[in-house]
Amino acid sequence: MSPIKTFDFHSVRLLIYKQVILRFLCRERDRCWRLVPVQEQLGGRQKMRRRGTVVSLLLGVLLYSPAIWAQAASPDRIAKLEQQVAAAQGSADNAWMLVSSALVLLMTGPGLALFYGGLVRKKNVLATMMQSFAMMAIVTVLWGIIGYTLCFGSGSGFMGGLEHVFLKGVGAAPDPDYAGTIPQQTFMVYQLMFAIITPALITGAFAERMKFSAMAVFMVLWSVIVYAPMAHMVWGKGGLLNAALGGRIPTLDFAGGTVVHVTSGVSALVCARYLGKRIGYPHEPMPPHSVVLSFIGACLLWVGWFGFNAGSALAASSLATSAFVATHFAAAAAALSWAAAEWIHNGKPSVLGGISGAVAGLVAITPAAGFVTPMAALLIGFIAGAFCFFMVAKVKARFGYDDSLDAFGVHGAGGTIGALLTGLFAVRAVNPLGSGLFEGNARQLFNQAVGVLIAWVLAIVGTLIILKIVDATIGLRVPEEHEIKGLDLTQHGEEGYSWEASAV
Repeated sequence: MSPIKTFDFHSVRLLIYKQVILRFLCRERDRCWRLVPVQEQLGGRQKMRRRGTVVSLLLGVLLYSPAIWAQAASPDRIAKLEQQVAAAQGSADNAWMLVSSALVLLMTGPGLALFYGGLVRKKNVLATMMQSFAMMAIVTVLWGIIGYTLCFGSGSGFMGGLEHVFLKGVGAAPDPDYAGTIPQQTFMVYQLMFAIITPALITGAFAERMKFSAMAVFMVLWSVIVYAPMAHMVWGKGGLLNAALGGRIPTLDFAGGTVVHVTSGVSALVCARYLGKRIGYPHEPMPPHSVVLSFIGACLLWVGWFGFNAGSALAASSLATSAFVATHFAAAAAALSWAAAEWIHNGKPSVLGGISGAVAGLVAITPAAGFVTPMAALLIGFIAGAFCFFMVAKVKARFGYDDSLDAFGVHGAGGTIGALLTGLFAVRAVNPLGSGLFEGNARQLFNQAVGVLIAWVLAIVGTLIILKIVDATIGLRVPEEHEIKGLDLTQHGEEGYSWEASAV
C-alpha cells in the first residue's frame, strides 16, 4: 500500500507540531550559544551553559526518537485511551447506582418500617413493620417475573411489553434508552427499590385494621394494575407522559412525584375511606407508642432519599449533585415550615411535627429534584411543609376519614403540590430536559397538571376495583375482637414487647 494512502489528518497535524517545536528549539539553542560570551561578562556563565545543554539534549531526544512520535500518532493508542476513559466512567456510574439502590431499600426497611411502626399502638407495632418488610420480598419476586417488563418494556403509551418477562435479556449490557453507562441489570434493580417502597407507603392508611393476607393480595394486584402503568407512562419507552423519550404529554417527574407519591397517597385515601375508621376513632386517644422509633425512621428516610432522588440521575454526574442538594434543602425547609405552622396552631412545635415536615419536604421535592435550583428547592420545601400540615390538621378533621398514619396528607398532598411546583420552578440551566412557567414555559404547568390528574384517576379507579375484588374473595378487615386485641398476636402470634415481672 502506498505511504500516501496511509497518511491521515492526525499524522499531518502531529508532523506540523513536530516541525514547529524543532524550529523553536533550534532557535533557542542558537540564541543560548550566542549569548554565552555576553553572559560570561555579566557573571551568568553557568546559568546560560546549563540552558544551552538542556535545549541541546531536548533537541537530540526529539530528533533521534521517532518512536515517540509514531506512538503518539497511533490511532490504536488513542482508541484504547478512549475505551479506558469510558470504562472508568461506567465503573463510577455503576458504583453510584448500586449504592443508590441500597439507599432506596434502606428507606423501606428499616426507614419506613420504623417510622410507621413507632406511630401505631404497641399492640400493632410488629404487624405494621411486617407490612413494609413483606413488600421487600413480595414485590421483588413479582418484579422479576413480570413487573420490570410491564414498567420498562417497549409497549404502548400506557403499558410496557413482555420482552423482559422473567428478566429475559436483562444483563450486563446497558440499555441506551434509559442509562447508557450502567448495566441494564443495575438499572433494573434500582427501579425495583422504587416498586418496593411505593405500595409500602399505602400501608400507613389502613394500619391496625387490615388482614395480612388481604394486604398481600391487594399489593400484588395494585403493583400490576396501578403502579406499572403509571411508571411506564412517566419513565418507560413510548410512555404517554415521558418527557425524555418523546411522550405526547411531557411531564417532568425526576424521581417519582406522580409515580410513587401521588399514586400511593391517593390510593391510601381510598383505602382509608373504604375500610372505615378504627374502633374508637376519633373519640379514643390513639397516640404513637414510640416517637423515638419514628424519629430514627424519619432520619433514615432522609438519608435514603439521597439515593432516591440523586440516584435518579442514573450517573455519578453534576445532575446527581444538583438533585442531592435540592433534596437536602427542601427537607430542611419543610421541617421548619411544618414546625412553625404547628407552633402557631398548637402553641408548641412537636418532634413528630418536625419529622413529618421533613418527610413532606422530601416528598414534594421528589419530582423537582433534577430540575430546580437550591433556592427554588428551599421555597418548595417551605410551601410543602405548611401545606401538608394544613391537610393533616384541618382537612383530615373536616372530612373525618381515618388515615391512620397520614399517608395521604403527606404523600398524596405532598406529591401533588410538588409535581405542580415543578411546572413553575424548573429551569434549563439545571436540566435541559424542561423548563417551567417562571422561565416562560406556561405549557409545562399544564403538562404537570395532566400528569397529576392521570395519577389521581388511575389510583382511585384501580384501587377501588382491587379493594372490591379482595373484599369479595377473602375479606379485607380483621374481626372486631382481633382489632381490639391487636394485630401482632392475632395475625402473627407474636408481641413486639415482652416485659417479664422480676422475681421477688
